[in-house]
Amino acid sequence: MTTERLRINGVELSYATYGDASAPPMVLMHGWGCTHKTVESIAQTAAQTHHVYSVDFPGFGDSQEPLQAWGTEEYTTLIELMCRELGIVEPVLAGHSFGGRVAITFASRNKVSKVILIDSAGVKPKRTADYYLRVYWFKFKKRILQLALGREKAAQVLDRLRAKAGSADYRNSSPMMRRILSRVVNEDLCHLMPLISAPTLLIWGSDDTATPLSDAQKMERLIPGSGLVNFPGASHYSFLDRPAQFAAVLRSFLNS
Repeated sequence: MTTERLRINGVELSYATYGDASAPPMVLMHGWGCTHKTVESIAQTAAQTHHVYSVDFPGFGDSQEPLQAWGTEEYTTLIELMCRELGIVEPVLAGHSFGGRVAITFASRNKVSKVILIDSAGVKPKRTADYYLRVYWFKFKKRILQLALGREKAAQVLDRLRAKAGSADYRNSSPMMRRILSRVVNEDLCHLMPLISAPTLLIWGSDDTATPLSDAQKMERLIPGSGLVNFPGASHYSFLDRPAQFAAVLRSFLNS
């Protein structure tokens, strides 16, 4: 494994490479709050047959944080430019969680060899009435604070309130990455899924609560010719919960 850096559109991108440089390429993308080290077991298995480029998304690992609040589109454009810069043609794409969002977007408009979505995000979460009530209440508080304190001070107070009430991912993020998370978490990519023409494998944990198995089943219906493998009792990190089974499935798909 070697770690390299690349500057694209003013952003310093760090990535690790595994395997024989002459082997077919694979781009591996981690989930939110993770780095290339989180998915290293996937890279090592894939490196038996492929040359793996495992990225640290901007804002994670050793890559520079974006200067603006990016969405999935901006992250995908970055990976497209990386592939162009490094001469990566028709790669296998593998994405876990947030990385799956980028894989879906990339594969919907570029030629790729295969797609592997691992406990992937991309289906808009179902929201309860309580959720919308909390959202409207927060917007009301935001308006009152802006009138009372001004926009700048109100933004500081609101950020502290979001940090207390938000998820662990939100609490552990910088102000810029919180803005990005708030933007991408509700992006629905279902309209892009039918545009994926490459063979696609969905690998899931049946007990995934972050991106539930019902999301995988919807993706399987929307992505032409896709197939789903789920590991009973595994979580959002199915590749860590079932390493031997995951490796076997991954090798079989890459060699097919």
